[in-house]
Amino acid sequence: MGTRMKVTARRRASAILALLALAPAAALGAQSKVFTIANYPVEATAKDAVAAKEKAHAEGQQAALGALFKRLVPVTSYNRIDRLKSIRAADLVDGVAIRSESNSSTRYIASLDFSFQADAVRSLLSREGVPFIEEQAPRMVLVPVMAETKDGATRYTAASGDWAGVWKGLDLENTLTPLKIAPLLPAVPQEAIAAALDGDDRFERAVTGAYASDFVLFAVADVDPAEKMLNVVLAGIDPAGLVSWRRGYRIGDGDIGYAMELAAVVSQGVLEGRWKVAKSEDAMGGGGSPGAGGNEVHLAVEFVSPGEWDDLRGRILDTPGIDDVRIEAVSAQSANVSVRYPGGGLGLATVLSRQGLVLTDAGGTWILRSGY
Repeated sequence: MGTRMKVTARRRASAILALLALAPAAALGAQSKVFTIANYPVEATAKDAVAAKEKAHAEGQQAALGALFKRLVPVTSYNRIDRLKSIRAADLVDGVAIRSESNSSTRYIASLDFSFQADAVRSLLSREGVPFIEEQAPRMVLVPVMAETKDGATRYTAASGDWAGVWKGLDLENTLTPLKIAPLLPAVPQEAIAAALDGDDRFERAVTGAYASDFVLFAVADVDPAEKMLNVVLAGIDPAGLVSWRRGYRIGDGDIGYAMELAAVVSQGVLEGRWKVAKSEDAMGGGGSPGAGGNEVHLAVEFVSPGEWDDLRGRILDTPGIDDVRIEAVSAQSANVSVRYPGGGLGLATVLSRQGLVLTDAGGTWILRSGY
């Protein structure tokens, strides 16, 4: 395997370990599909090829178990997963399949499918009091689209190359939110895509009719070479409702393909998060968490850059129901913010998780950070 392939494997593993959303394969065995973590990239170096392979498999199955927990557990309960870090993945693994592998005398690189014992995982999470969702959403149609603005007008075209390829490389079957990747059809007017991006439901009839599906999403990518940014909008309708979610990704070292892969992984994580929120609300009778109107919530917002702070602040301000926003102090990597929200902290955590944000209770202060 060449140097470029090795770097890509490491980067991909890092992205998936950080974001805990993984890539494609059919489920192993007759158990629920969601208990399979497929096409998981592993890599290890040791004194010889055999030791490197054993190390890669052991570390990979442990990381894949963490990914499974993140897949099943609602974002608002991620803090409860910490107590599961000592669980040995080897005790829960049901099988391992090799997708691809290569090795040298000291290095091993592979893509593996890890299937876990569904009943054992369910029992573990229940025993530890960790809520989980294993029901898959209805299959959605996802349409990769490229946006290009010229002379003030934006045109949307069918994606090809990397942007279409990275979506097809995700786990489209075992995820909580199964996807069917489809091309942009000539029957879909430009105005319908623009309406979806604006969160306007007037697009729905034209788009769902064209794809013969109740749930259709556009994944629109716009490359900005001057700013070295990939701007992505996930827009349309999923089983949780209307979607219009935006995020920018820095293009490092001119590697647009890697930025696109990261964007697709993050976007799939957002869809899974929205579905888990919807199912959690169903379990509570659709009412969400109770709370008096306008409860004050103190937030400690964590970020890594001024750009991320601007993004988080914008999402706070744009969240329906939030009132009386007060930014009390801002430092290099955190900000103290107080808001009022009818559902209090728990209700706000549920709403923000739809946007890929994690809000956790730290004893009176709620910590807000990006979840993907």
